[in-house]
Amino acid sequence: MWELEFESGTIRVQGEPEAGSPPAACLWDDRTKCFRAEAHRYREIVEGLVRAAVPYQDRVRDWPTVAWRRFVDRAPFDYQEAALSAWWKQGGRGCIVLPTGSGKSFVGMLAIERIQRSALVVVPTLDLMHQWSTELALMFGTEVGLIGGGEHEVRDLTVTTYASAHLHVERLGNRFGLLIFDECHHLPGPTYSQAALGAAAPFRLGLTATPERGDGQESQLFELVGPLVFRSEIDEMAGRFLSEYETLQLFVELTPDEAAQYLRSRSMFREFVAAEGISLGEPSGWRRFLAATNRSEEGRRAFRAYQEQRRLALAAPAKLEVLERLLERHAGDRMLVFTNDNDTVYQISRRFLVPALTHQTKLAERKEILQAFREGTYSVLATSKVLNEGVDIPEANVAVILSGSGSVREHVQRLGRILRRKEGKQARLYEVVTRGTGEEMTSDRRRSHRAYQ
Repeated sequence: MWELEFESGTIRVQGEPEAGSPPAACLWDDRTKCFRAEAHRYREIVEGLVRAAVPYQDRVRDWPTVAWRRFVDRAPFDYQEAALSAWWKQGGRGCIVLPTGSGKSFVGMLAIERIQRSALVVVPTLDLMHQWSTELALMFGTEVGLIGGGEHEVRDLTVTTYASAHLHVERLGNRFGLLIFDECHHLPGPTYSQAALGAAAPFRLGLTATPERGDGQESQLFELVGPLVFRSEIDEMAGRFLSEYETLQLFVELTPDEAAQYLRSRSMFREFVAAEGISLGEPSGWRRFLAATNRSEEGRRAFRAYQEQRRLALAAPAKLEVLERLLERHAGDRMLVFTNDNDTVYQISRRFLVPALTHQTKLAERKEILQAFREGTYSVLATSKVLNEGVDIPEANVAVILSGSGSVREHVQRLGRILRRKEGKQARLYEVVTRGTGEEMTSDRRRSHRAYQ
């Protein structure tokens, strides 16, 4: 008979000689003289033993069965039912892709009710942690545990951040039967992935609007959580489950002096890159460029030139003039203004007397600003990246992208911030692009998603 035990994020497997060959997922650990496997292989090990009719004693499970029952009378939409059904047919493992504002968290709650076991929800930010906690407490009429941001209380229903989950998985990895990874595209990687690798939970659900990653590691996501089981895009849901929307590109020009400075700076930067034999399109290209700029005064000049040409393209003064006209045009709307950097956020805040939200904004102040926006005290918020995901502001109906990265995910997330459905709502996204600069190519890359076609 084999004996299975959870130990520090692994499954310890021991047996008598007559037990036969160890489960396929196990490797011999010469330090402790036993077989061992990563905890996420627990379900695989058990299913293999059952198929082979091999007796075993299970000391891994420390998760209780809980009769979760929804206290809020809320009927799921047909796509939410279809998503849950597809996940259940896959054995309660897999990733669901739904647009921002379409109710991904409610699908997670339906999964909790279906599985009837203790559940851990893992999220990227403290804002999302508290948001999930509030919604879960209301939905199931129970107290919810929190791990992160100075909180550490474990309950049958607990919410934690990715940063905290990987720190505590060695102790709590057998405490929950269901893991829900919200914004699960964050999971792949050497650190956050430990939250999945070190947990024994047999049931796993990933939720995201954009599973694709720039490093191509979404394949690791599907290995840790389960395959992609359901997907629906923004354009399929607009008008029924999301607000109708339109996207518009607005172009600005550099002044002659700015254009000349842009070309000088860009040429200096590109010539240095070429001389060093660096291809910025390669995964290691940016790291090689930074290393090269530190080796000589010429390299440092090239880096300053890179920063200058980027500043001129992304923060052209003409963009603020366009923003001023948009603020006048949408005076009665709720507007989010996105930039790629904090300096521009603060410049917008000072010039137009609107609140600024950056990663430097304290949590209490951020909550106060968002609540004032929801209530209408503020009608405009300027931000860099902190509102890209994980914030519920259904009142927002206009977004202005003054600058951003070439990431498709970021662009789709910013569109999603204004798509939460409200009666009579027409969402509109403006993207302001500087002509004659590299920003035009950046805009083309990030608009490659079908939501912009």
